[in-house]
Amino acid sequence: MSSSTSLPSAEPAHASWGDLVRGRNGLRSVALAGGVALHAINIYVVTTILPTIIQEIGGLTYYAWNTTLFVAASIVGSALSAKLVERLGPRLAYLAALAVFSIGAAGCALAPSMPVLLLGRTVQGLGGGVLFALSYALIRVVFEARLWPRAMALVSGMWGVATLGGPAIGGIFAQSGHWRPAFWVLVPVALLLGLIVASQFRGKADAGAPPSQVPWLTITLLVLSVLAISAAGLSHHLAWNAAGIAAGVAIAAVIVRIDKRTRAKLLPTGAYTLGTQLGVLYAVMSLLVAALTTEIFVPYFLQVVHQLTPLAAGYMTAMMAGGWTLASVYSAGRSQAQAYRLIRISPVVVLAALAVLAVTMPLTGWQPAWLGDAIYCIALTAVGFGIGLAWPHLLTRVFSAAAPGEENLASSSITTVQLYATALTAALAGVVANAGGLTEPGGIDGAKTAALALFGVFAVAPAAAAVLSGRLARH
Repeated sequence: MSSSTSLPSAEPAHASWGDLVRGRNGLRSVALAGGVALHAINIYVVTTILPTIIQEIGGLTYYAWNTTLFVAASIVGSALSAKLVERLGPRLAYLAALAVFSIGAAGCALAPSMPVLLLGRTVQGLGGGVLFALSYALIRVVFEARLWPRAMALVSGMWGVATLGGPAIGGIFAQSGHWRPAFWVLVPVALLLGLIVASQFRGKADAGAPPSQVPWLTITLLVLSVLAISAAGLSHHLAWNAAGIAAGVAIAAVIVRIDKRTRAKLLPTGAYTLGTQLGVLYAVMSLLVAALTTEIFVPYFLQVVHQLTPLAAGYMTAMMAGGWTLASVYSAGRSQAQAYRLIRISPVVVLAALAVLAVTMPLTGWQPAWLGDAIYCIALTAVGFGIGLAWPHLLTRVFSAAAPGEENLASSSITTVQLYATALTAALAGVVANAGGLTEPGGIDGAKTAALALFGVFAVAPAAAAVLSGRLARH
């Protein structure tokens, strides 16, 4: 808690939104919320423009790598954030993250080929991961304790802004045929945030706290496990696909053994076994995230199979995130009994939605023409809505399921689990889509078979989550 809470004061414990957005607090709010917005909007911009990028510079085989490398680098950046604050202080750490993100964006904008674009995406992900983590962590540093809840709500709300703004920015540029400016526009935004940070952030964070330890070995292995599965997708031979996936799983098993014994732990005690409530919670969360990861190919399917514009495809894809937000608002504040029922219902809703997409996404020639679009909108929204029904309650249970003394590690591990699950399943999605015909035979026919394979295979994830959710305690 902030030291100000221990001093007698006539100041009310409750803080209004006005207290958060006025004066210096307002500028600090813009800086922290802007960091998450920059990271999140970039994700939706790239998702929307990626089919257009492929048309110009090629690299369809590496389609999923744009997400995989970005998220894997974000994990590294997130893990480094605490150490950066210790070494540089809040201001320089945040400025360094903005600089790295901007360099990555410029690299993407100038990319003449897919390998160069992937390098830029990796650099972007590294900076974005630091921004993402710092935007939450520095709330405790730059604001009084009474402002923390509203600051958290403001920063978290930037994902909603990204859902609206990202597809619009990407769609406008993609429809004009000029995708490179979609990366360039992020640079002046980062510069503006940098000016605010330079003038408003000061000092060191938690000077009396013990130095944080970065679990370098486990993080390195984590990235290697993702890359092993990603590499498997480059081959059209089933044996190589299986070998890559097996290698990724084997490396993940090594991570488990190391993290159980090391002092600088990545996840709290009990995270790696289904015999504990914490392990089941992480497993259910990861499986639900896997279902959402199918969104990276949705714009391609909609544009290639159904001839939608990039703008329309971008917004339809963003309905997954919109559904998540709506369901989270709906489910928040429910009783323990109601929360348990929502956790049990959640994967069933997601399973049904993916099954509908597997059957209907390859179909064309809808009569009337708007019927197909309506079905896709409902199904995509339902994927996110199903996840949002359970997500707030899963997070709350993670906090209470952690061993005594590991509450902070459990809190920070949520981001790690979410990012790792995203990176790993994005790599797996690339393997499934490529094996399903995305690149061979390619074109419309290849996209149809890839859609069936992707949504069909990934429907296994919520099905497994539905089974595992039965192991959770009712309260």
